[in-house]
Amino acid sequence: MNNQQHIHCIIDDCHYYAQGNKCNAKEILVATDEFGRSQPDQVDCEMAAELSPQKTDGTCMDTCCKTYVPKDSSKTNVDGVKKL
Repeated sequence: MNNQQHIHCIIDDCHYYAQGNKCNAKEILVATDEFGRSQPDQVDCEMAAELSPQKTDGTCMDTCCKTYVPKDSSKTNVDGVKKL
């Protein structure tokens, strides 16, 4: 059984975006939009185990990827983890 995950993403201005609509991030943090808006960029995958689970409004429209970093951004190390 192959357990390799493939994360598909269509945000082509993200640092992790790769050809074929793929996400090259080693880990991602998906959160509610409210959580994403209220937390600084430093809150990301490295802190995931410390975060409380969130409830959405019951639709995918209430979720966001906290791992997003703009391409060619100076924020590729904002959470203390160098984003390759």
